[in-house]
Amino acid sequence: MKERLLGKTPSELSEIALSSGLPAFAGKQMAQWLYQKRVGDIEQMTNLSKAGRQALMEKYEVGLVAPIDVQTSRDGTRKYLFPFGEGSGIEAVMIPDQDRKTLCVSSQAGCKMNCRFCMTGRQGFHGNLSAADILNQFFAVDEAAQLTNAVFMGMGEPLDNWENVKRAIEVLTAPWGLAWSPKRITLSTIGVLPKLKQFLDESRCHLAVSLHNPFPEERARMMPVQKAWSITEVVRLVRQYDFTGQRRVSFEYTVFEGWNDSPRHADELLRLLRGLECRVNLIRFHKIPDFPYGTAPDKVMEAFRDRLNAGGLTATIRASRGEDIYAACGLLAGKHAENKNEL
Repeated sequence: MKERLLGKTPSELSEIALSSGLPAFAGKQMAQWLYQKRVGDIEQMTNLSKAGRQALMEKYEVGLVAPIDVQTSRDGTRKYLFPFGEGSGIEAVMIPDQDRKTLCVSSQAGCKMNCRFCMTGRQGFHGNLSAADILNQFFAVDEAAQLTNAVFMGMGEPLDNWENVKRAIEVLTAPWGLAWSPKRITLSTIGVLPKLKQFLDESRCHLAVSLHNPFPEERARMMPVQKAWSITEVVRLVRQYDFTGQRRVSFEYTVFEGWNDSPRHADELLRLLRGLECRVNLIRFHKIPDFPYGTAPDKVMEAFRDRLNAGGLTATIRASRGEDIYAACGLLAGKHAENKNEL
């Protein structure tokens, strides 16, 4: 099996060039072909010698993988399914919004965190995505050249695969890569504390924390990670960093009817986040099979938002997108896996 060039840095590409009989500066040329000219085949790297290209192709490939399914929503949201391993799939969702095209990307096939309301978690864990797997989502979607933003909010917990996610972010933001500003990228986490500190220290990207319930004992019943890393400790760590400038932190809060939508929950959320420069995104729940709770009614969500705003927090209700195309993380991949098992 050939090694993929996608995801490698110029210095790594220089070593590959030298081992293939090419000069070291060919590594920089290869990076330009991969990340700026976005070629899909080594043969297209025409400023490398023919002999050098032949030597490269014996051991390496660019490594782009096409999606195996694409669903398009009435609102323009597009969900892509990519193959991964034996019978697994990973998802990326392109969300259009006026002049923005945001890609929601996956970092793992399945997930270890086992949040009860997450379809991805129900599939078990099938492996970490490599940097090439992550970047492939950016390069293989139809809108690749028009993407303006990225959110690591797809399948998996990004900080449980931080080394590969960090490498992908490096390619996205480096001058030799896509040269994106870190302000165009948001990473979402349920609060993997040791890696969260690394992310905050090593990156300037925005942070989104999946909170969902401010009461530790209630959160633990839905999110087992609470037992290892309490949301109280997560917020305490976040408070040590500056979010008053261009870097932002938000807290994601899916509002479930009868579980976390009461004034009591809003007041505890105010207490937990008081004094922190942040935003709370209230999210409607995309219904999944065999789960007892549905999304809270709009009136309840609006009252919850207004209570937070009145208490000094900035809270908004996020527009729901793509529900008609299995937009909730894991639904399309799960459907694909079921279909394969039936064959």
